[in-house]
Amino acid sequence: MVTADGALRHGRVPAAMPVQLVLATPNVPVRVWTEDVDPQALEQLKRTAALPFVRHHVAAMPDVHLGIGATVGSVIATRGAIVPAAVGVDIGCGMMAVRTTLTAADLPDTLGRLRARIEAAVPVGLDQHDERHAPVQAAKRLDAGLRAILDRHPAIAPKGKERSRWVQQLGTLGGGNHFIEVCLDEDERVWAMLHSGSRGIGNRIGTYFIARARELAQAADAHLPDRDLAWLDEGSADYDDYLHAVGWAQDYASENRRQMMAAVLDAMRAELPAFRTDAMAIDCHHNYVARERHFGEELLVTRKGAIRAGAGELGIIPGSMGARSYIVRGKGQAESFCSCAHGAGRRMSRSEARRRFSRQDLAEQTRGVECRKDAGVIDEIPAAYKDIDAVMANQRDLVEVVHTLRQVLCVKG
Repeated sequence: MVTADGALRHGRVPAAMPVQLVLATPNVPVRVWTEDVDPQALEQLKRTAALPFVRHHVAAMPDVHLGIGATVGSVIATRGAIVPAAVGVDIGCGMMAVRTTLTAADLPDTLGRLRARIEAAVPVGLDQHDERHAPVQAAKRLDAGLRAILDRHPAIAPKGKERSRWVQQLGTLGGGNHFIEVCLDEDERVWAMLHSGSRGIGNRIGTYFIARARELAQAADAHLPDRDLAWLDEGSADYDDYLHAVGWAQDYASENRRQMMAAVLDAMRAELPAFRTDAMAIDCHHNYVARERHFGEELLVTRKGAIRAGAGELGIIPGSMGARSYIVRGKGQAESFCSCAHGAGRRMSRSEARRRFSRQDLAEQTRGVECRKDAGVIDEIPAAYKDIDAVMANQRDLVEVVHTLRQVLCVKG
């Protein structure tokens, strides 16, 4: 906290303030919107904030938790350099949601058939489209941008039969915490919502440039507190190439969500009464980088597990399987770099969740939701995540709730 003599200390901020913790570093402070954060994540945040090109402060959202490279739930503003591992390998991962004219009364008593139809329409986990069903026209719009990247960095390209994999994965879900859901809002209106990113090609781009930054740091004999904090300097070819590549991957991730949403809505039309959708879907990245102006400076803002919450901007904050999710409107809070949480945030690792919980626990915690309840998704059990309502309470200065959603169907990879 800031003491009377103006000195910055590591400690609690009075409860009336939205920022609950302030951490000191040799460079800039870390401002944390929760006290519910483990010590390892706090140390990781301080290492990031100590980098010389980080500007003003690092903002840590209330869903903050330990990550690879940078802390999940962190917002990092830089000038003159960028850390590829802070963006990560799931570049452009984010959410899309669409409200329909359907109501709860239009849904059948059991949603098993609808879930099966969605799972048949959208490849999940390691599956992908076959060549006949891949969205070739959408891929053609992205092809020139990818070719420009691969011409300069051919090592990114998948080899052999995997060469067309990025096309066949366009419009697919993936695994882990990615999902497709059908939800009901406070007026019993039906929503379709999904969470996914840039799939294998985004992973290859992220992995390549993370390794490239490490190579450059080693060649410069840089002594980093964490090798994942290796960066690319502005003015270098690698910096320019990375920003081009990460921008392309973010476009791919958005198109991936659009393709999936179209398939989900088609599946719903095949099983449910006729309906219309709102004119515009809500779409937001939460693993990405963007050029923005904050505190009078043009900066690169990396959001690792955080969404933009500019004044009046709509966003999506999902809870875990079986918990509530929220459609929110940003308040444009300057201290957060116009950002907010991207979800509930993990409370424990996947391995710990599998060790602590059983299939019976999963069934009980997802009662009333049509979803997988097998051992393969125990690591996604709601108890492995933070309480989404506590997360929302801790960011009431960042967003206002527009709609509250509850899941009735969930598809996972």
